[in-house]
Amino acid sequence: MIFWWIGNIILLFAVLPIVAVLMNRIVTPANRIHKTVDDNFYNGVILTGDLDNVPALPTKTDGTVNEVAIGATRYVKRVGALLAALGV
Repeated sequence: MIFWWIGNIILLFAVLPIVAVLMNRIVTPANRIHKTVDDNFYNGVILTGDLDNVPALPTKTDGTVNEVAIGATRYVKRVGALLAALGV
């Protein structure tokens, strides 16, 4: 019976404080992560209101993409001609 009481005292004064400290080290970062995720979710919901005019953007950029493609094609053709003239 005395060993039972000694085991309970060891459990109460040694094991339980260690478990409490370790749980605190786990729960504190988890709470910070939870707060960060909530903030990201809240700000993401706010940002979705700014995405209303996104479908109109590709029509504005199509002309720019075509101009860049034409310029790049000309550049590649001239570099190819120079490399062919040099025999590379």
